[in-house]
Amino acid sequence: MTQACEGQHLIADLAGASRLTEVDHVERCLLAAAAAAGATVLEVRLHSFGPGQGVTGVALLAESHISIHTWPEYGSACIDIFLCGRTHDLDAALAAITAGLAATVTRRSVLTRNFGGEARNRPTGEQECLSA
Repeated sequence: MTQACEGQHLIADLAGASRLTEVDHVERCLLAAAAAAGATVLEVRLHSFGPGQGVTGVALLAESHISIHTWPEYGSACIDIFLCGRTHDLDAALAAITAGLAATVTRRSVLTRNFGGEARNRPTGEQECLSA
């Protein structure tokens, strides 16, 4: 029988964020988040939509991924952090991105993801909606 695996999937919305058009800065934020979580970076891919426009990007990790999508015209960013195993710190990863963008978390949701073996998907239902 195959051993079941588990991961945590955090999604967050940020407001009041800065430097959302700077590809190099957004990349540093993704790398800082991975380091803070204790994750292993395999590759980082980013795309700028042009001068003054947003950035979308992903850090591919041995443990899964961290992604970001930015909207500088609104000072907003959407963050997605999915890490396999229970030894990684998703909150530290989110804090690194939030600090790097001088932002505030307005919504945060975490799901427990189960896969393999006899595991069944059991969402935790944990969700925090924070006022800006």
